[in-house]
Amino acid sequence: MQNFKRVFLIVMDSVGIGEAPDAKKFNDKGADTLGHIAEHMDGLKMPNMAKLGLSNIREIKGIEKNASPRAHYTKMQEASNGKDTMTGHWEIMGLNIQQPFRTFPDGFPPELIADLQEKTGRKVIGNKPASGTAILDELGSEHMSTGSLIVYTSADSVLQIAAHEEIIPIEEQYEICEIARELTLDEKYMVGRVIARPFVGEPGAFQRTPNRHDYALKPFGRTVMNELRDANYDVIALGKISDIYDGEGVTEAIRTADNEDGMTKLVDSMAKDFKGISFLNLVDFDAKYGHRRDPEGYGKALEAYDARLPEVLNQLKEDDLLIITADHGNDPIHHGTDHTREFVPLLIHHKNIDEGERLPIRETFADIGATIADNFNITMPKHGKSFLDNIK
Repeated sequence: MQNFKRVFLIVMDSVGIGEAPDAKKFNDKGADTLGHIAEHMDGLKMPNMAKLGLSNIREIKGIEKNASPRAHYTKMQEASNGKDTMTGHWEIMGLNIQQPFRTFPDGFPPELIADLQEKTGRKVIGNKPASGTAILDELGSEHMSTGSLIVYTSADSVLQIAAHEEIIPIEEQYEICEIARELTLDEKYMVGRVIARPFVGEPGAFQRTPNRHDYALKPFGRTVMNELRDANYDVIALGKISDIYDGEGVTEAIRTADNEDGMTKLVDSMAKDFKGISFLNLVDFDAKYGHRRDPEGYGKALEAYDARLPEVLNQLKEDDLLIITADHGNDPIHHGTDHTREFVPLLIHHKNIDEGERLPIRETFADIGATIADNFNITMPKHGKSFLDNIK
């Protein structure tokens, strides 16, 4: 069998499949995103992921184990020192991150806030970990009357700035975030992302708009995406993928509004004649349900995603490869609102699989990047081992 012309890579953001061996080090002993959601839902209804072999990796309540799965299957352990979105994604594309990004459970240092106020000419309010919707309810009115910037963080390494589009025009909001990004490049802060969080509406009825924009650090080394682009392959980045890699290696960036739109855009990309990868992140699992500790919403979102999978499977061509995985866990039953250090599922499907087989547990997410590099005969990443020969 020849190599694949197109690779479709879906990252189910935060869909972990049980605690990693080093979970205790991250205060995550007992974490089990998929398992706990399935228990809460009294069984998950995901027949299409069942056909691929999700419960063959490890049995999940409600998801039938398949005697002849349509995908090769296993789970992956994160090798990098972290459990955030950027670390997970960067590792998927061949990097190994040993200096973790900083988080700010007590808010950002006073000197950083003072610099931000001086350089933007606007006062800062908030400066604490918060839900993006709750902080609008708390501080939205004050922001509208004063023009102050709502600055907040989360369990991730992020500095988020919320502002009403009628109070601070979107262009100025982006300029403010660029200033914040420049300030946080200092190694003493080690902030993974600065995020513009525009919103509209009136007190009691605020709504965030699709004009979110992420300002990420550039990856600390060349990724498989850089190698693909330099070799004239296509790298179609769907959702927040381009932001996560700060545009590095991306040939086309397409924004998505939510998981549903993400699946639609993925199917749209399948209608294109290209050679390379289409790379999708489904952020709702993490942002809307994991961090908010909403197992019911998370479970329904998983089932809604599963219902869209046939559209993807039916569009695959003979020389297409589909890889489904995750970047970390975010167990909605676990304590706190942080990500959880877990194994992630790995399902690999193409039209020529008669019966999927269990692959060895992968010791790093970078095995995906190594496999993609191997498939397209480009420079191999420093980390990861290709499983290409095991899946053809």
